[in-house]
Amino acid sequence: MASRKRTAAIQRKTKETAIRGRLTLDGSGRGTVRTGVPFLDHMLELWAKHGVFDLALTAKGDLHVDLHHTNEDLGLALGEAFKAALGDKRGIRRFGAYVPMDESLARVVVDISGRPHFRWDWSATAVQQAFRRDTVRVPYGVEDAKHFLESFTMKSELTIHVDVLKAGGDVHH
Repeated sequence: MASRKRTAAIQRKTKETAIRGRLTLDGSGRGTVRTGVPFLDHMLELWAKHGVFDLALTAKGDLHVDLHHTNEDLGLALGEAFKAALGDKRGIRRFGAYVPMDESLARVVVDISGRPHFRWDWSATAVQQAFRRDTVRVPYGVEDAKHFLESFTMKSELTIHVDVLKAGGDVHH
C-alpha cells in the first residue's frame, strides 16, 4: 500500500493580498518563495530546507501601504495549508530540541495538539540585538515575525512557544 504524501494547496485572496502555492511536508527541502518581502522569503526558504518540506509560494500584496496584510495573510494561508497537509496526524511523535547558531540560542517548542496557542518570550534587549531591519526593500522587524508566527499558529492549530535565551548580533542568528 502506497503512503499518502502529506501535501496541501496554499490559496488566499483578500482585498489586499493574493497568495498561491503548494506545501509538501514529506519533501526534499526545496523552497521557492516570492512574497515581495525579501527577509521573509529567505526565512521561509530556510524553514523548507531544514524542515525537509517542499514549499512553492507566491504572494502579491499592498506592500506600497505596508507589509502588515501580506505578512498576516501569509501566516494564515501557510498555517491553514500546514494543518491540511498534516491530515490525521498519524505517526507523529513528540520531540524537542535546542539549536544554537554561533552566539545565539533559541528554544522553539511545537506541539501538534489541535489546540492553538502562541507564546513569545523575548526580552526587549534580546529583540533589539537579535533582529535588525531589512531596509533594502521592505522593513521586516521583530513584531512582524511575531505576528506572522501568531497567525500561522492559529490557523495550523499548533501550540508554539518561542524563547530567545541568548541573542546574537546577526539577524540570522
